[in-house]
Amino acid sequence: MSHFAHVLQPLDLGFVTLPNRVIMGSMHTGLEEFPPERQAAFFARRAAGGVGLIITGGISPSELGVLGPGMCAMLTEADAKKHKVITDAVHAEGGRICMQILHAGRQSYHPVNISPSGKKSPIYPFPPQTMTEEVIEQELANWVNAAALAQQAGYDGVEIMGSEGYLINQFIVQHTNKRTDEYGGSYENRIKFPIEIIQK
Repeated sequence: MSHFAHVLQPLDLGFVTLPNRVIMGSMHTGLEEFPPERQAAFFARRAAGGVGLIITGGISPSELGVLGPGMCAMLTEADAKKHKVITDAVHAEGGRICMQILHAGRQSYHPVNISPSGKKSPIYPFPPQTMTEEVIEQELANWVNAAALAQQAGYDGVEIMGSEGYLINQFIVQHTNKRTDEYGGSYENRIKFPIEIIQK
């Protein structure tokens, strides 16, 4: 039997059924900061072409987590309303779409960014502020808020970006996490931040 026998078959995930198993992975299109109609048309075209699940480019859960000044974030009901244009367009073509939640941490082109230990990235110009426990709690709440707003906007799910050196990765890796509290030291402590995001 072909390894690809089921690629074009529906996949029931329990909370949503994908029309097939073809996924368009997350990428920044350069359309995120324009009116949503442009991105809606771009993603709708992919859904019409047969992509079963589209994953957006990274959208920040907080102002501290954006990739650069003025870049996209999911913070308010007004943001969710704008995104509804995108999800409606994809659904009208029979596709499904997830919103990627990405917190840049120290990998950001703006001067007010944060990281677990305040260690500057070798490839980004601005040194980050060390996250206090209060800031950690606020950022966890921001992730929850972004996910709830994504659901309100009509997204079929969220993808939590935990790789490529962004904030979650900065907590997990010893090189960027020099904390001495419950979020640093052992692997069990360093993995606590991403686990709490999922739990919350």
